[in-house]
Amino acid sequence: MMISSRIDENILYFDRELRLDTNFDIIRRDIEIGEKRASFYFIDGFIKDEVMQKLMDALFKITKDEWPTDIKTFIETKISYVEVEESEEVEDIIIQILSGVLCMFIDGYDKAIKLDVRTYPARGVEEPWKDKVMRGSRDGFVETLIFNTALIRRRIRDRELCVEMLNMGSSSKTDIAMCYMENRADLDLVKDLKERIMNTKVDALTMNQESLAECLFGGKMLNPFPKFKFSERPDTSAAALLDGNIIILVDNSPSAMILPTSVFDVIEEADEFYFPPVTGTYIRISRFVITFIALFLTPVWLLYTKNPQWLPDTLRFTLMKETVNVPVILQLLILELAIDGLRLAAINTPTSLSTPLSVTAGLVIGEFTVKSGWFNAETMLYMSFVALATYTQASFEFGYALKFMRIIMLLLTEIFSIYGLIAGIILTFATIIFNKTISGKSYIYPIYPWNKEKFIRKVLRVRLPHKRKE
Repeated sequence: MMISSRIDENILYFDRELRLDTNFDIIRRDIEIGEKRASFYFIDGFIKDEVMQKLMDALFKITKDEWPTDIKTFIETKISYVEVEESEEVEDIIIQILSGVLCMFIDGYDKAIKLDVRTYPARGVEEPWKDKVMRGSRDGFVETLIFNTALIRRRIRDRELCVEMLNMGSSSKTDIAMCYMENRADLDLVKDLKERIMNTKVDALTMNQESLAECLFGGKMLNPFPKFKFSERPDTSAAALLDGNIIILVDNSPSAMILPTSVFDVIEEADEFYFPPVTGTYIRISRFVITFIALFLTPVWLLYTKNPQWLPDTLRFTLMKETVNVPVILQLLILELAIDGLRLAAINTPTSLSTPLSVTAGLVIGEFTVKSGWFNAETMLYMSFVALATYTQASFEFGYALKFMRIIMLLLTEIFSIYGLIAGIILTFATIIFNKTISGKSYIYPIYPWNKEKFIRKVLRVRLPHKRKE
């Protein structure tokens, strides 16, 4: 259906389709301009009052003799606003109204005028609580898409930066912004992602980027290692764009999806680049070492607990000295679960109580579980280190992937001793090596395919590339 030149027909149709008799927040405002009837449709709470007041003042000054013959001339000569365009598609107009755009119908014109006078409910662009840095910028993405693209534009003032707007979800009509550098990104991957988004039929992106990730990756996601990197930092996203990556922003989500993503991209963090190369290299290597220890500490310790004769005399102090009432493997598995329980409890605890309750829970549970004989002190010590080491990674998905691999190694070590540990190590590395990015390329690039320069840049914090002006 197309827009009618008779305003009564348009009002009758849009009142019915937008259910004005039911929806209190969808408003129709009827006015008279130069002896012609006009109607505005908009959503209450999305309109800039100051802009609308000035626009209405300008419209009321139009006289009968000043009416242009066509709507295009009317827009060019009578509407003193930047974000305005005409439309004759009914479905497009309905979607725009429900998205917060004001649409105007004038008797005698067979097209509607769309005015983007939206104001967005949004919180401040404060630093993300998860992706904090010791130095550097303190702004972060918010739930409003247009603010997030502006934060990226503020950092990259290059004509090669492209920000394409897409739409997904038959009910939600969620806005999706795909950002990439045209001269650096893989344009074949850009085209493939756009086709996947446009051709995927889904009712709504209820979980924002996680829903989109599951739609984009068509295969079975049995491999726990993340295929996407999420960041709430505009500086991290801008750096990824300059490295040739693609950024996907979803409306109502305060984070960016970075792809394609290798295991080195997931581990990399912004804090390393806000310090000199030597300090940044130390921070990066420290994170690698701590992650490695957190993954293998408890399985190796369990192996030596089961086979104390293999342990050198200098390391025998690591063995348990008290009576073991509960099997060690059961202690470790219970603590793995308990750590997640405490984490979930901390999330749902009111902010004013989270710190004192966390300290109280740690002291009380730690002290009395050891005294009661449920857990040994050594088990509590090693699992405490593992729990703290998990937070050295900004990626929740990567932390849980390592947790799953550690639990598998613990079970295999308990059942098959050293052969189980070796099998668990092989399984862990195979899970990483044979994982694929969304582009189908190697998850361990630049190790495979080998790229010496890229490998050095991923392992060490080297100086940023620069060119001197001639």
